Amino acid sequence: MKASFWHQKWERGDIGFHENEANPLLIEHFEKLNLAKSGRVFLPLCGKSRDYAWLLASGYQVVGAELSELAITELFKELGLEPEISKVGKLIRYSAKDIDMLVGDIFDVSAEYLGPINAIYDRAALVALPAFIRQQYTSHLMNITNAAPQLLISYEYNQLLMEGPPFSVNENEVKQHYGATYQLKSVDIKNIAGGLKGKVSSTETAWLLQQTNK
Repeated sequence: MKASFWHQKWERGDIGFHENEANPLLIEHFEKLNLAKSGRVFLPLCGKSRDYAWLLASGYQVVGAELSELAITELFKELGLEPEISKVGKLIRYSAKDIDMLVGDIFDVSAEYLGPINAIYDRAALVALPAFIRQQYTSHLMNITNAAPQLLISYEYNQLLMEGPPFSVNENEVKQHYGATYQLKSVDIKNIAGGLKGKVSSTETAWLLQQTNK
C-alpha cells in the first residue's frame, strides 16, 4: 500500500476511518495504563483524530506521526491551535502547547525525533497496514518508544469478505507481534453495530500491553 493511497484519500475527503468523537474504548480503558497526568502519549498514523482533543483535555501531552500533512493542518485548525512548523530529518514537525506532530513516513520517525514516550495509543495504525509490513511496523514502534505500555485497538473479521484497510488482525497475530515483549490482556471486545463499514460482521478488541519486566 503506497503513500499515494492515503494522500488521495485525504485529498478526496474519503476518510470513513475518521471518527467525529473520541473513541469509546479510549475513554473507557485508557486509565488502565496508569499514566501520570502530563505523560506523553504517542498516536501512530493518527490522522486528525478527535482522540487528541480528549487526551489533551484529560491533561496529557500528545505526540503523533501521520503521513498526510493535510490531515495535520486540519487537526490544528479544529483544535484552534497555531502550530510552529520546522523540519526534522525527512519529516515536518508541527508543534503547539502539549502537542507535537511529525508529518511523513512512520519509518523515518526515530526515538530522537520522538522524545520520551510514556504510553502508546494505537487505534488505527496496526490495522491500517497490510500484513507484509505489520511485523516491520511493530518492531519499529517498540524500538522508537522503548516498548512503552500500549492501548491497542484491533478488528477481526473474514478478510475474504472485504478488503482492508482496516485489516483484520486476530489474537494470534497480536501475540505474534507483541507477546515476547509485553504481557497482553484483552480488556474489551465488542461487536461492531451494523458491521465494519456496514459491509461485514466484525469484532473490535481493546488490548492492554504492559512490558513483562515492569
